[in-house]
Amino acid sequence: MAEPTRLQVQICYAAPGLQVLKDVEVEQGCTIQQAIMDSGLLREQPAIDLTVCRVGIFGKLKALDTPLRARDRIEIYRPLIADPKDSRRRRVAHKAQR
Repeated sequence: MAEPTRLQVQICYAAPGLQVLKDVEVEQGCTIQQAIMDSGLLREQPAIDLTVCRVGIFGKLKALDTPLRARDRIEIYRPLIADPKDSRRRRVAHKAQR
């Protein structure tokens, strides 16, 4: 049985008040960056900057040049506005003051 030349993948992006799930068909050997560019998502959501945003597949960080496999879910992560460790320390300190 011959391997398919096209792959089905999904691209996910979320921001406050926005959730985007895009099903995309790409060529075999396509990278994460190529799939995002070809999807049109960057035109629809100009706030996405791939030089700043990290990406992953199913919750695992990946490089933009990672080749895709069938049914991969590409996730685009927004930069953190606060360090989660610092936030937790502040919450613990606040509880201790009560």
